[in-house]
Amino acid sequence: METERLLLRQWRDEDLAPFAAMGRDPEVMRYFPALLSEEESADGMERQRGLIAARGWGLWALEEKASGDFLGFVGLAVPRAELPCMPCVEAGWRLRRASWGRGYATEAARRALAFGFETLGLDEIVSFTALPNLPSQGVMRRLGMRDSGRDFDHPALEAGHPLRRHCLYLLSAAEWRAAALEV
Repeated sequence: METERLLLRQWRDEDLAPFAAMGRDPEVMRYFPALLSEEESADGMERQRGLIAARGWGLWALEEKASGDFLGFVGLAVPRAELPCMPCVEAGWRLRRASWGRGYATEAARRALAFGFETLGLDEIVSFTALPNLPSQGVMRRLGMRDSGRDFDHPALEAGHPLRRHCLYLLSAAEWRAAALEV
């Protein structure tokens, strides 16, 4: 899939080095519980590659069309943790620090949402993040998602962890269609 500036595509072997570097970057991983080892990044990349191959969607590798640079990932996922909003499909993203502030996450996530609503026929797509992660919440709002007011404790994080409390944003297919008609 593509947008004006970006390709959302299947993962390639050459994506591992820049993806693993993202997982070791303390700023990129600031709102995640830990940095990732190269093995953890490789496992995550292979998991996404397999999901995309099997079902045709997932967290796609994100590439800038003009340069061919790997920017991170954007797409749709079924959360692996048992969350209060289950069953659900989540819109998610993580970009290299050098790609921040250019609107890439919003542009690519809009395309992923369109795929979810128009191709997959989903009724609703969610997104969630740790409460301190204001940049991702900003992307969610720019996508037209609304804060559900149903904050929750992420079950993978222990009590007292500063990132445990998460906010939940929602976007229904009807809201998506209404916003598209306004444009």
